Amino acid sequence: MNTMQLQDGIRDINLNYLMLAQQMIKQDRAAAIFRLGISQDMVDMLSNLSPAQVIKMAVSNMLLCRFRFDEQLMLNMVTDYNKDRLMSKAHTAILMSAQPVAELA
Repeated sequence: MNTMQLQDGIRDINLNYLMLAQQMIKQDRAAAIFRLGISQDMVDMLSNLSPAQVIKMAVSNMLLCRFRFDEQLMLNMVTDYNKDRLMSKAHTAILMSAQPVAELA
């Protein structure tokens, strides 16, 4: 994969993430805060972005979203198909809700 393909991929991920985040926020703010792992201030900022601002943010050469499974336990709960999936999802949601939301820098 060359640099141009990498940048195109990052742009596509960023654009999809921002559009999904805005849609989630419009549908259910509280659920969006939980599912995205972001603060109320970040939700307010994202919901007020114009389409032009979304595109400007998307063309950044850095990913705007982050991998939330920082602990091996949570990663194993999501990927472990041998146990009861419903219970695993519920337990993962409980653990994720205890994590602090991302702050604005």
